Amino acid sequence: MLKNIAIIMGGYSSEYEISLKSGAVVYETLDRNKYVPYSIHIFKNKWVYVDDNGNETPINKDDFSVLIDNKKITFDCVFNAIHGSPGEDGFMQGYFELLGIPQTSCSMYQAALTFNKRDLLATLKPFGIKTAESYYLNLGDTIDKDVIVAKVGLPCFVKANKAGSSFGISKVYKKEDLKAAIELSFKEDDEIIIEQFLDGVEVSVGVISFKGETKVLPITEIVSENDFFDYQAKYEGKSQEITPARISKDYEEKVRREAKKIYETLKMKGFSRSEFIFKNDEPYLLEMNTVPGLTKESILPQQAAKAGITLKDLFGNAIEDAMKK
Repeated sequence: MLKNIAIIMGGYSSEYEISLKSGAVVYETLDRNKYVPYSIHIFKNKWVYVDDNGNETPINKDDFSVLIDNKKITFDCVFNAIHGSPGEDGFMQGYFELLGIPQTSCSMYQAALTFNKRDLLATLKPFGIKTAESYYLNLGDTIDKDVIVAKVGLPCFVKANKAGSSFGISKVYKKEDLKAAIELSFKEDDEIIIEQFLDGVEVSVGVISFKGETKVLPITEIVSENDFFDYQAKYEGKSQEITPARISKDYEEKVRREAKKIYETLKMKGFSRSEFIFKNDEPYLLEMNTVPGLTKESILPQQAAKAGITLKDLFGNAIEDAMKK
């Protein structure tokens, strides 16, 4: 019997356009011999099912059902393709857990933790995971530029603590430019993390649950044409994403080991993509994404392809894995 699959996409953050593209790829790719996919757009002002003609039908939030041609449709599983809030920060995970509907991303606690860069890095430090020197600011805090520079040095990165796709991030070279960078980050979030610049090879490591096992995908080397791996580099072709990465066997083994350790330490499931920079021959964790991009430009699908995993198998496995748990 075919399974009804709700593909949730959109979201409340600046990443909604990328999420819509990711969700569309999932919708186009799912095996129609196994699944009946439904595109569900989640926005602050509406939750709607969108048919192939663009017609919208409201979702009943009481049980996450939809009425189509006077027939109530419920879902066997939810494929989560929302980047940012509320799909990557734990809200949708908690909602579906309360309703008893399986969903493809990690659980509520892991989503909330990994979405908060500061909390994630603090949680992993006792497990020996290396991270850059950092300084934290909350909206309304006194900004002492001298103290910040003394802690993290220059250049440094100013980031929104809970945002993805390089929204609200700046690379700062001069102390007098800190204020503008901080103001930009506060447009995305009321918490900021200011990090030491790590000068080294940057890599992205996908780790997934695949056929009951933790699988580390081929590593991608990030070479940005811009000053860092910003939005243009990620989504507008201003970077080289080289898979497999041009790194030594020693580097590869180290970063694969760290990525798998993080995934299993946090008791993750579903997809993840972690970013590292090598400093003094050791991988330093930058962040972890639990609903990584699934567009044709995105890194995780590239890595899966190199591992011999088709998108149909990648997405289908995520659904089957979620429904087993």
